[in-house]
Amino acid sequence: MTWIDALIIAIIEGLTEFLPVSSTGHMIITQKLLGTEMTDFYKLYIIVIQFGAILSVVALYWRKFLQSFKFYLKLLVAFLPAAFFGLLFSDKIDELLESVTVVASMLVLGGIVLVFVDKWFKNNDSIKNQEVTYKKSLIIGFFQVIAMIPGVSRSASTIIGGMTQKLNRKTAAEFSFFLAVPTMFAASAYKLLQNILDDKLSVITDNIGILIFGNIVAFIVALIAMKTFIAFLTKNGFKVFGYYRIVVGAIILILVASGVELNII
Repeated sequence: MTWIDALIIAIIEGLTEFLPVSSTGHMIITQKLLGTEMTDFYKLYIIVIQFGAILSVVALYWRKFLQSFKFYLKLLVAFLPAAFFGLLFSDKIDELLESVTVVASMLVLGGIVLVFVDKWFKNNDSIKNQEVTYKKSLIIGFFQVIAMIPGVSRSASTIIGGMTQKLNRKTAAEFSFFLAVPTMFAASAYKLLQNILDDKLSVITDNIGILIFGNIVAFIVALIAMKTFIAFLTKNGFKVFGYYRIVVGAIILILVASGVELNII
């Protein structure tokens, strides 16, 4: 992986991590377009640079993280399903990360859902009680499990999960941001630990500069993208993201079906 590759992928991560378009899916597609080899380091990089993105959540919402202990308990409750199933299906998830077809298919299916989701939950904005209870936290946590399939989007699944629990778009999106902190921190830490236990410490140490660089870029870009997304989502809803996903996913599926190699650079 070159420094230019690392820069592009970190920008993609920062732009898409908190948008309902699948950051992992976009990074996999970007890897294919750049022609970057799917090495152990690449698999590590696309997970670990999420740490930079989650720091942007803490920076933007730092007051929330100084609230009561209940705030952290609710995040823990929401995090547990992903922790359990993530450990259970770790190898299968790694396998799916290499499939552009899976990513593209999930982009299309998720896009169709996003086109209609505003209509399905149009009455949520009129509901005054927007408290995220422990029960709602757990249900949102199970929605997050769906996002383990590359291309689904952790942001989309958890926001929609929140909206099924009568939360409006803004409240659901913000809780999705908060939930990203323990989820993505655990994913990054687990990936690092996995490399160490597999005697692949050199994968980290030999590329520590690129990892730090990628996290810094992801942090800056995610901070900007997150603030913009909340304003856009509150005003316009999900439909534009749905159409975007459908178009991108359909183009990729057509290319794959036509036998085109997604390795053009």
